[in-house]
Amino acid sequence: MQLNELNPQQQAAVRHTQGPLLVLAGAGSGKTRVITTKIMWLIRQQGIAPEQIIAVTFTNKAAREMKARVNALMQKQNEVLISTFHHLGLTILQRDIKALAYKNNFSILDPQDCQSLLKELGQKGEKINADLLNFYQGQISFWKNNLITPDQAMQQVDDEKSEEAAYFYDRYQSLLKSYNALDFDDLILLPVQLFKAHPEVLMRWQNKLRYLLVDEYQDTNYCQYELVKLLAGKQATFTVVGDDDQSIYAWRGARPENLAQLAQDYPQLTVIKLEQNYRSSNAILSAANHLIAHNPHVFNKKLWSDKGRGQTLRIIVTQDEQKEAERVVSELLKHQFQHRTAYQDYAVLYRSNHQAKIFETLFRQHQIPYQLSGGTSFFSRAEIKDIMSYLRLLVNPRDDAAFLRIANVPRRELGSNTLQKLSHYAQQRHASLFQASFEVGLAQQLTENSYQRLQKFTRWLGYFSERSQKENPALIARELIADIGYEQWLLETCSDKRTAARRMQNIEELIDWLQRLQQEQGKNLSDILNHFMLSDILEKQNEEKTQLGVSMMTLHAAKGLEFPYVFLVGMEENILPHYNSQDNASLEEERRLAYVGITRAQKWLIMTLAKRRKRHSEFVICEPSRFLQELPQNEVQWEGHGFETKISESERKATGTAYLNQLRQLLAK
Repeated sequence: MQLNELNPQQQAAVRHTQGPLLVLAGAGSGKTRVITTKIMWLIRQQGIAPEQIIAVTFTNKAAREMKARVNALMQKQNEVLISTFHHLGLTILQRDIKALAYKNNFSILDPQDCQSLLKELGQKGEKINADLLNFYQGQISFWKNNLITPDQAMQQVDDEKSEEAAYFYDRYQSLLKSYNALDFDDLILLPVQLFKAHPEVLMRWQNKLRYLLVDEYQDTNYCQYELVKLLAGKQATFTVVGDDDQSIYAWRGARPENLAQLAQDYPQLTVIKLEQNYRSSNAILSAANHLIAHNPHVFNKKLWSDKGRGQTLRIIVTQDEQKEAERVVSELLKHQFQHRTAYQDYAVLYRSNHQAKIFETLFRQHQIPYQLSGGTSFFSRAEIKDIMSYLRLLVNPRDDAAFLRIANVPRRELGSNTLQKLSHYAQQRHASLFQASFEVGLAQQLTENSYQRLQKFTRWLGYFSERSQKENPALIARELIADIGYEQWLLETCSDKRTAARRMQNIEELIDWLQRLQQEQGKNLSDILNHFMLSDILEKQNEEKTQLGVSMMTLHAAKGLEFPYVFLVGMEENILPHYNSQDNASLEEERRLAYVGITRAQKWLIMTLAKRRKRHSEFVICEPSRFLQELPQNEVQWEGHGFETKISESERKATGTAYLNQLRQLLAK
């Protein structure tokens, strides 16, 4: 076994298999190693079959890495279910959703599709503007994450705006059900409702499961917490791993108090702390410990490292945001020239995406390669949503959102007037748009030409839908795309041929994935589509690319990553902490964000801020972030803002040499 390679606390966490266990894992303390080693221990030492173990985390990337590590330890592919919460919910529903009066060929709608549904509800009555639409969608998600039904929401609201949201929640959920469709929140909500309403289904899952492991437990919402409790049952043979100091997702429902709730719900809970950090120097950890100590804690911990003290942290104050970016570039070039480091060793972290623009501009000017996190999701691209809507409609003809999207893509002369009359007729008949298209009574509502065009379209859909149940998904998709002339339509509608070719290449990539999943896992089209909705292909592609440049990302995106050298920029009041985060709970989360940023650094950390910053074409005076004053002042070095530390002559020469070297490289090119 690998236990001799773990420290005593990690070993204790692996060996503890009787009763509930909370592993309080500090940043960089090797929590993933504990989880993967524990899975091997459960199989080899406890005799638990791999298929009786479930390990749950929050991102596809984390699940893939965990699965790869377990396979490497076991030296073979194994049947442990390692997935995200949403994939686990999907697995449960694919087997038992019929008990909730859904059909097995359900669709999963992404947030954009869900917004379209809310818009559709508004068009049937009151008009919803964009701000209200976002409010309703966020409020509905909040209610679902907290296991609040539409009826309960209506009883709890105390103002007119929330009452309207509850009204839309009820209609929205009914519309989803009529489409035989789910949103992402339903993938957690419905399994909880299923288990509570059908004890026999819950018992079957509990009998199947002998051990449950949950990673990043501090990020669970109330609904996810209930799902864990239900699956764990009375035996409570589970390990949850988390760090309340890294809970930074309250805006999407995360409840760090779930860690404290465990101790109340399970009095026999064992708590093991992982405090040895394998990532950072003690100078960095000291700053992090001092900062986070200003937050209240149920469980206290203090990170330490055997890597020595390391370099002093620096805080650089500049005149404005332009000077801030120039100083970051200067420090990076100087250090990179002196130490012959790689660009990918550096990261620039910021609170909000808008801060990146000025750094991007300077990086391009100095020909510094960089990788900017974020970007358009693969499944958000118009061409992918088009083809996915076609395929969704083949497996679930009740999916009206998909029907409306592709009815005129490419153009079929099914005008908005025709579709509105169809929608009205379908609503009266309590039928889907596809079903209503075949009813004789519809002919009386439409012109002869419109009715014939609609009949031709729906009969064509029915033909492909029937074939999709038994034929190869990739071949069906390829034939369908050719049949509708989608490539020619792209050529006609795109700004140039290169754009059309690039968008068609994305579709080819989608078809390749269809083929691969069908060959590797034998999935049918319905299962493949639901798999796609929970897997971001672009995310995986970006992870597989070799990172050759400076990483630029938000503090939220940086969680779970590490870099030798980190610039934490914009350390000012109203940026970090954010101007919308002035109440105690929000300030505590902002402090945790700063803590996450500090603990990304391995060797050194430079924090920067500006004395003034341009907002709406005017300069405003900036104040240093309160978090800077919460650091151990005897262990940080200030430059500027009345705290100047003189730059030595050797440092000035090094900076000049770095710039000269950069100029030589530019001239050589």
